[in-house]
Amino acid sequence: MAQKPSIPKGTRDFSPNEMARRNYIFDTVKRVFQIYGFQQIETPAMENLSTLMGKYGEEGDKLLFKILNSGDYLSGVDSGELVQQNSSKLTTKISEKGLRYDLTVPFARYVVQNQNDIVFPFRRFQIQPVWRADRPQKGRYREFYQCDVDIIGSDSLLNEVELIQIVDQIYCNLGLRVVVKINNRKILAGIAETIGEADRIIDITVAIDKLDKIGIEKVNEELLQRGVASEAIHKLQPIINLSGDNVEKLNQIETVIANSAIGVKGIAEMRLIFDYLASMKIEAEVELDLTLARGLNYYTGAIFEVKSKDVEIGSITGGGRYDDLTGIFGLSGVSGVGISFGADRIYDVMSQLDLFPKDAVSASRVMFVNFGDKEEKYCLPILATLRKEGISSEIYPDSDKMKKQMNYANRKGIKFVALAGESEIEKGMINLKNMESGEQVLVATDEMVVLLKGY
Repeated sequence: MAQKPSIPKGTRDFSPNEMARRNYIFDTVKRVFQIYGFQQIETPAMENLSTLMGKYGEEGDKLLFKILNSGDYLSGVDSGELVQQNSSKLTTKISEKGLRYDLTVPFARYVVQNQNDIVFPFRRFQIQPVWRADRPQKGRYREFYQCDVDIIGSDSLLNEVELIQIVDQIYCNLGLRVVVKINNRKILAGIAETIGEADRIIDITVAIDKLDKIGIEKVNEELLQRGVASEAIHKLQPIINLSGDNVEKLNQIETVIANSAIGVKGIAEMRLIFDYLASMKIEAEVELDLTLARGLNYYTGAIFEVKSKDVEIGSITGGGRYDDLTGIFGLSGVSGVGISFGADRIYDVMSQLDLFPKDAVSASRVMFVNFGDKEEKYCLPILATLRKEGISSEIYPDSDKMKKQMNYANRKGIKFVALAGESEIEKGMINLKNMESGEQVLVATDEMVVLLKGY
């Protein structure tokens, strides 16, 4: 009995129509990245685990897909270690590589390895898949594409402003209404310091980052479980619930963390970013969200998250400032900032809102009906001419019944069908039929080119 084919949970196949729409997103994003002067790179799908481990926090490490070593991967493990069933210890002996979790850590590794060939500040973009051993659910996949853009080798907050401009332009071009939530890890560090838990900044940010998903009560429970004192959690509540516009929130939080030098520095950075944005025409709503934490440990300054205003789904873009990510690979003192667009979630949002343009589906514009050998020889040079003119076109490969060929064109969404029978060949013409209107015209090759380019 033949095995029923399947794919792993959290992964998907994409049909030609779906790929056309996904490419519409990729092309839109890539075009804006290039307009802002960013250059494209690619990195391998797998990295050494030593590159990946410890960069995403304890929870992130658990979600890394590990790759078993080639050959007899148990050869370096003794029976005693197998009996102990210590998976963390065994992993280091049977697996040296893993699938990349994001594009930022591989990018930092790339920068360090290629530092002598890079012009700093380095403006790079990258559009590639990443993998996470997460529980699959709506909007959350185990394999998904990220579209990253980063500026590394500059401390200037103009870079943060540019990233917000990029977010705004991309989502305007895609027709999506979004809110850009922004915070600063320095402010969060100031809050942790003020409530007496400066050493637990990671525990606090990891828990707060789940506020939208699990609610304040569960966040407080997790903070307790992580060892944060009850008194500190109590002091945290009014800070989490601050309200007002961006300026009012900054003023309020400044009075709360005024004795924290790092917190005050974070507030100053946010004021400067909002001051720059005030002089620009930004369509997207930009909101200071003091509960935004971004769970990744490498963020040190401004952090971003973008959400759709019309569809309930997680963040569709996120990122932030990282002051010394390259330092873990031996190149210290190089600050960077970047954001990542989640192409798969953007696709889901646009599909739900029916925002893809009709011409995003890239079917052939015209199909030549195949009547036989003589007609094939007549059509092939015309077909070659159309393709040289950039008009997507094809010929049905077999001289099947007309109904079958027309049905093929309909199912593929091909707008025009070209017919060349005996009478058309005698006249040196083509009968061009519009499959939507049913209108049919007799045209020469050059007229056909002009007509098809008009659509």
